[in-house]
Amino acid sequence: MITRDKFFLDGRWVGPAGRGFIDVHSPATEEVIARIPQGNATDVEAAVSAARRAFDAWSTTPVSKRAEYVQKIHDGLKARAAEIAETISREMGMPLKLSQRIQAGSPVAVFGYYAKAIAEFPFEERVGNSLVVREPIGVVAAITPWNYPLHQISLKVAPALAAGCTVVLKPSEVAPLNAFILAEVIEAAGLPAGVFNLVTGYGPVVGEAMVAHPQVDMVSFTGSTAAGKRVSEIAAKTVKRVALELGGKSAAVILDDADLASAVKGVVTNCYLNSGQTCTAHTRMLVPESKYQEAAKIAAEVAKHFRIGDPLTEGTTLGPLASAAQRERVVKYIRKGIEEGAQLLTGGAERPAGLAKGYYVQPTVFGDVKPGSTIEQEEIFGPVLAIITYKDEDEAVRIANGTPYGLAGGVWSASEERAQKVARRLRTGQVDINGGPFNIQAPFGGYKQSGNGRELGRYGLEEFLEYKAMQFKPAKTG
Repeated sequence: MITRDKFFLDGRWVGPAGRGFIDVHSPATEEVIARIPQGNATDVEAAVSAARRAFDAWSTTPVSKRAEYVQKIHDGLKARAAEIAETISREMGMPLKLSQRIQAGSPVAVFGYYAKAIAEFPFEERVGNSLVVREPIGVVAAITPWNYPLHQISLKVAPALAAGCTVVLKPSEVAPLNAFILAEVIEAAGLPAGVFNLVTGYGPVVGEAMVAHPQVDMVSFTGSTAAGKRVSEIAAKTVKRVALELGGKSAAVILDDADLASAVKGVVTNCYLNSGQTCTAHTRMLVPESKYQEAAKIAAEVAKHFRIGDPLTEGTTLGPLASAAQRERVVKYIRKGIEEGAQLLTGGAERPAGLAKGYYVQPTVFGDVKPGSTIEQEEIFGPVLAIITYKDEDEAVRIANGTPYGLAGGVWSASEERAQKVARRLRTGQVDINGGPFNIQAPFGGYKQSGNGRELGRYGLEEFLEYKAMQFKPAKTG
């Protein structure tokens, strides 16, 4: 049982203003494994005030010095990577082997990238008789989710600090323990007081107080589309910048010349990563009508080979969902798919055999899913794949683009040139060609209701900067 009873504010660990605590549950056992402080508006005021006081000095700290601090954070996270991976597996359920590579490895890589990237970033340039400079936007409120908790934190905190901004972080109360480890690493790195501040609590209380605060210059939010709309509504009252990374309903288009077995396996594996709790998951698999029967058979077989169980047990490839609420949400969608007439190829709403406790859901595949149906349109956020057929490429593109979302997608083809032509027609922020891997140097973000703004690469750094143009009187000639 872990008890965290203090926030990291203004360079110190301080007691919360209120007395409430939030229980953190193990998704594998349903037992309470930790308690964290339940913050309130008073705590937010203290955090924002500290960040505001620290901003002037931090924003004018030389780039090389900021890079040193970011590198120290990278080094500290790397030294504690094993602890981070196990902590995240315990609090949100990703199998440990995957956590070591993704949940711990990604934040380490991101901080390392920005420590080097800012040394090469053009913070100013001459344009005619103007000097155009890029300056930090100010105090950033970072609000992050539970599915890739420290990774999503790193996508905001690392570039914000590198840019010269100060930060107030509210991690998800479902998986918050990793954020306390980051705060300890930042403290050990000697970051100046107030540059980074941590407050935990519920979104409607702590999150909304951060978004509404007049001294917050920017909100960077990752979460559901519904919550993102609420963030935008509140932030509009003070006309602050808002960057949103929201939901997705990504389609993988398998063209008729693709290696069907490889493509289907790739899509199923992508869909089930992190038990389907991935905003970029390819949850819709589009196949030619003539290939449906074969694709359905392969998908069902691949799904059955996933080993469901405790995330800390060797050999587990599919852990539990992160919470009881998330499990109930996914089960309702599975039942809805059956009610609407989709063909249940494998899985279902019943608990996996032998797992009486824990927030587990069977890996599920639906076939013959109709465009426009609930499970084809709405984000499920669980291990549920929908197979949809199409007649030709034009119809495939229409179906792929036919949801309110546009975060990710994939195209599979024997011809990279043909795949790229289809990918260019998809209204989505990123497209994997034949299973191309994630790239932290490329921009990450979505079209439509998947959000606005971009994270990662130099594009993620630019989100936290403002332009300023200084005009000079041209020198007299002759």
